[in-house]
Amino acid sequence: MKHSKNIGFTLIELLIVMVILGLLASIVAPRMFSQVSTAKEKVAKAQMQVLATSLDAYRLDVGDYPSELESLRKSDASNWNGPYFPKEIPQDPWNNSYFYQPQVNESTGEGFTLKSLGKDGKQGGEGEDADVEF
Repeated sequence: MKHSKNIGFTLIELLIVMVILGLLASIVAPRMFSQVSTAKEKVAKAQMQVLATSLDAYRLDVGDYPSELESLRKSDASNWNGPYFPKEIPQDPWNNSYFYQPQVNESTGEGFTLKSLGKDGKQGGEGEDADVEF
């Protein structure tokens, strides 16, 4: 008598595997997606650190902070010795422009505000819409 080995999977075995994969995905996916927003915030902070260093170098040469970030790449200011930023000014991780405003600090006479406005591109907000300030 010949015995043939059945190598295939039964429908129940496939359903069990699918249920197990579904359970794993429901546990792992929320943790992975929550890390995406944290990673974007860290990228924004790192980019702002590089921009701040470039702004400080500009101020050391010219004497004041620029009126806009694009002046780090090209400017007619006297004593300008740039470009102070090697590439195009980056967008934040949510593909919005960084908010930059030169301002005078009353105690030191200098300063600037640099921040990402978050996913919604508007001031304020919570979660991924929250502002990331330097």
